[in-house]
Amino acid sequence: MKIARRIEGLQPYLFVEINKKIAEKRAKGEEIINFAVGDPDIPTPPHIIESLCQAAQDPANHRYPESAGLPELRQAIAEWYKKRFDVTLDPATEVLPLIGSKEGIGHIALCFIDPGDVALVPDPGYPVYALGTQMAGGRPYYLSLKEENGFLPDFRGIKDFILDKTRILWINYPNNPTGAVAGLDFFKLVVEFAKKHDILVCHDGPYTEVSYDGYQPPSLLQAEGAKDVGIEFHSFSKSYNMTGWRIGMAVGNAVAIGALKTFKSNIDSGIPQAIQRMAIAALNGPQSCIPEHNAVYQRRRDLICEVLTNIGLQVNVPKASLYVWAKVPEGYNSVDFATELLDQIGVAVTPGVGYGRGGEGYVRFSLTIPDVSLVKGLSKLSGWRNTRRLVVKK
Repeated sequence: MKIARRIEGLQPYLFVEINKKIAEKRAKGEEIINFAVGDPDIPTPPHIIESLCQAAQDPANHRYPESAGLPELRQAIAEWYKKRFDVTLDPATEVLPLIGSKEGIGHIALCFIDPGDVALVPDPGYPVYALGTQMAGGRPYYLSLKEENGFLPDFRGIKDFILDKTRILWINYPNNPTGAVAGLDFFKLVVEFAKKHDILVCHDGPYTEVSYDGYQPPSLLQAEGAKDVGIEFHSFSKSYNMTGWRIGMAVGNAVAIGALKTFKSNIDSGIPQAIQRMAIAALNGPQSCIPEHNAVYQRRRDLICEVLTNIGLQVNVPKASLYVWAKVPEGYNSVDFATELLDQIGVAVTPGVGYGRGGEGYVRFSLTIPDVSLVKGLSKLSGWRNTRRLVVKK
């Protein structure tokens, strides 16, 4: 049989390969401390789990759900956006629950990108922005995120012939993998740029509730006119530690939400209703779990940054997100350095180049690691400084 070209050229997803190598080493009896994957280790709050248990007993939740989601969930999402960001959303036309935000991120290109069209994609960035574009027959045009510019994209160098073909602009703040943040001034510039060139802005914002030192990240939709040109993807995964339950949302521009809703209705059967009830409980219930979780992550952030600085890595202490983005030592590239840490001391990190060429020279450390493992991993890293060998770049 012949596999489609779009699959033949597709590389395995970054974390699949990392997890495979970790599993191989663990099968040999090696202890591996995993800083690589951003999957919260803190359990889903008990009141949210209890809502699932109750909903599972209701026969109404045993049947096919609607692709558009429960009206009660769309209403709860709209009310949460109003409380959190003072953004008004129409639950019927501007809110769409998703089977995890990754589902919508991967599929939105199929709603707006035709073969030959362009999407502006951050580099480094979450790989699905580019992959979704390519699966739709489009072409990613990479926008460099440079440390000297606060890891914000610069739109000024994009040629007119590229902009004429551009249909989507991807942004993501607080950022994965760099941990950078963006303010409303930046979002206003994005909206002006998108209006000028008739581009849909897709803001991936799952980390707005994971922040430190009193910082409160804004939403793209707080910028004036944002709903005219933009949608925002959000998730329950990071805010409420619900990665395994697979539920998120897209909100914003009604035309874009409608297109994604039409696509979803043809390819999936919706989110299990009991899980939708969990999401309602998360949004409408006590929010104290969020600052409690953030206090844990902030403590871990501080410990990781201290150790990395002590062993000679340059880090910018992040104000938000679940990641520390660190420059590798001189003489290494990101894969060499990640490989050495894994092979020599049993510490797994994500090589920055996995997020694009712009990530070369960096590695990403996740804060989603249990405290016992964190202490072991940091001890290993502290010891590595005394045994390090220099790998010369080819």
